[in-house]
Amino acid sequence: MSPITVTVRYFASIREALDTGYENCATTAPTLGALRDELIARGGAHAQALARGKAVRMAHNQVLSDESAPLAAGDEVAFFPPVTGG
Repeated sequence: MSPITVTVRYFASIREALDTGYENCATTAPTLGALRDELIARGGAHAQALARGKAVRMAHNQVLSDESAPLAAGDEVAFFPPVTGG
């Protein structure tokens, strides 16, 4: 499978942990969950901020999505912690 490029955006505590709000990412991941695993495999701050077992929400092209959402070139993916408030 040839790599595709997606825009990955990070919000709230994840953004703070990674010290960036977004990156363009070349990936061969077919789904959101696989992309999360690729980012975790980088180690360091990515592994801590996106670790399995941590509550992380995902959006695909600005729609809240689960890990099975398929990726395509040019997609936008967002990772953020669950948000509470009133």
